[in-house]
Amino acid sequence: MRTLARRHLGKVVAGTALAVAGTAVMVGITLPGTAGADETGGSGAGAGQAARQTGPGPDGAPPGVVRQAPAEGKKGTGSDPLTDDELRRAAAIAAGGQPAAAENVDGARGAQRLSVDLADPEADELDDPHAPRRADVTFYDYKSDALITRTVNLETGKVERTGTQHGVQPPLSRAENAEAARLLIADPLGAGLKADYKDATGHELTSPDQLLLNGAVYRAIPGGQPAVLDKCGEHRCVRLFPKIVNGPWIDARRLVIDLSAHKVAELSRR
Repeated sequence: MRTLARRHLGKVVAGTALAVAGTAVMVGITLPGTAGADETGGSGAGAGQAARQTGPGPDGAPPGVVRQAPAEGKKGTGSDPLTDDELRRAAAIAAGGQPAAAENVDGARGAQRLSVDLADPEADELDDPHAPRRADVTFYDYKSDALITRTVNLETGKVERTGTQHGVQPPLSRAENAEAARLLIADPLGAGLKADYKDATGHELTSPDQLLLNGAVYRAIPGGQPAVLDKCGEHRCVRLFPKIVNGPWIDARRLVIDLSAHKVAELSRR
């Protein structure tokens, strides 16, 4: 970890595919450039110049006018994206009635919410303009390592159906990436990450809040990783791509965090 990370320290990876080694399948991951990762609202130099332009453009056209988006209602219609109110309502409804033993990524009661999406209409509702809007709310239960999908009818406020799957690993949530970073920072294998952070900033790395985090699900293959990671895929495992806030990426690709078992392991060099 230490040698690999130091070799990449200070090198910003922008717009290039980062080959993820150590698995049977080569996974291409494109990391965002520093402008998108460091600055809110995409405010780079070019954006600042555009925002300051108040006079006519080069072709004599008047400057553009930015109009405020119309106020969002509490309810959408048809296939409109879920409104903020619908998102909150669907999540709250779906969270009720979960198994008492379900756990989130921190080990607290209740499965970890992953996403809230507009559900497809039922087959007999495809041509019905007044069909009820539904939301699919997905959770990951770390107690049973199961993906749970609950379909909420936003008209009735009820959960219409619940599906449970094992071995299905959707993209990681922000909370899961943060927990993976917390486990890595606390683990002896995180020493290289902390050393690189201190080299770059002069400060100690003690919290995931000090990093910008991207993560990718890791799945085990026969003989492709240390035995401690053999259940990845059944367990929820992650490879982190940490970035120093307003600074470079740190290469931690050979480290895998098993969020289900709360363990960290290093992939062998090849």
